[in-house]
Amino acid sequence: MSNPALETVTTGLRFPEGPVAMPDGSVILTEMFGHCLTRVSPDGTKTKVADIVGLPNGLAMGPDGLLYLCNNGGAFTPMEVGDLLYPGEFDPQKYIGGRIQRVNIDTGEVTDLYTHCGDIALRAPNDLVFDAHGGFWFTDHGIRHHRTADRTGIYYAKADGSHIEEVVFPVDSPNGIGLSPAGDRVYWAETHTGRVYQREVTAPGKVAPINPEVPVMLCGLPGYQLFDSLAVDAAGNICVATLVNGGVTVISPSGDVIDFVATDDRITTNICFGGEGLRTAFITVSSTGQLLRMEWPYGGLRLNYQ
Repeated sequence: MSNPALETVTTGLRFPEGPVAMPDGSVILTEMFGHCLTRVSPDGTKTKVADIVGLPNGLAMGPDGLLYLCNNGGAFTPMEVGDLLYPGEFDPQKYIGGRIQRVNIDTGEVTDLYTHCGDIALRAPNDLVFDAHGGFWFTDHGIRHHRTADRTGIYYAKADGSHIEEVVFPVDSPNGIGLSPAGDRVYWAETHTGRVYQREVTAPGKVAPINPEVPVMLCGLPGYQLFDSLAVDAAGNICVATLVNGGVTVISPSGDVIDFVATDDRITTNICFGGEGLRTAFITVSSTGQLLRMEWPYGGLRLNYQ
C-alpha cells in the first residue's frame, strides 16, 4: 500500500544507504552495490561523489567538512529477485576487510582511517554518528556465514585517526546508531534481535556502568521485524528503519512505539533529516533503489557538523 505522505526523490539506486542531508538541499548517500557515493539533487539528478572499493554503508559529515564512511568490506553479495535487490550471502573471495574511511567530497579521494581496534580487526562497520567533541561512535555489524556469526561491539574513535576503542561488548549484529539531543545517551539497533539498546554517556567514548533504573534494552518489536539504521528526531524519538515490515518505527525516549511510517519496501534501511528547518525526512528504501522524502511530524534533529 502506498503512503501518500511520501514523495520519490529519485530511483535507480543500487541499494542506497547512509543518507546525509547537505546545506544545498541535496543528499549524499551510499550505493552499497553500486560501490560508490552519490549526490542526489532536490530534482532527483544523481552525481557520483566517489568510487568505493568494498561495500559502503553508513555515512556522516565530520568536523573537517569531510565525509566519514563505514565500509563493511564485502559482508554481502547482491541478490536479484525480479526487479528487487537484496543483500545476499557473504562471499569470502570478495571480502577486503572492514574499515572506517574518510572521503573528500570535492576530489573523491578515499583514505583508510581505521581497519583495526588494537589487535581486533574491524569486520563489517555499519553506521556512525559524531558527538560534539569531534569523535564518533560506530557499530560493527559483523559477518554471518554458514554456521558462524561474529560477536562484535560498539566503538568510539577520533576523527584524526589517533584513537579507537571498543566501548560495549558483546552485541549482536548492531546496525544503526545515534545520540540523544543532549548527547547523554547512545542508542543502537540490533538487526536480528529487532531491539534498540541504550547506554548513558558520561564522557567522550565512555558509558556509565549498567544501572537497573535505566534499562539497557530500550525497545523490542513483536513478531518477525528486523532493525536497520536509525536517526534521532527533534523530539528525542529514535526513528529506526524497519526491515520486513517495511517502514520507520518511531520509539519515544521512554521506549514506547508511538508511530510507524510505512514505505512499501520491505528493505527500508535509513533515515536522515534536512531541508528548511530540518522538517524533511529522507528515507532510503533499498530493494527498490529509491530515495524518498516526507515532512516529518516531530521535526528533525540537527546533527553535529551538519
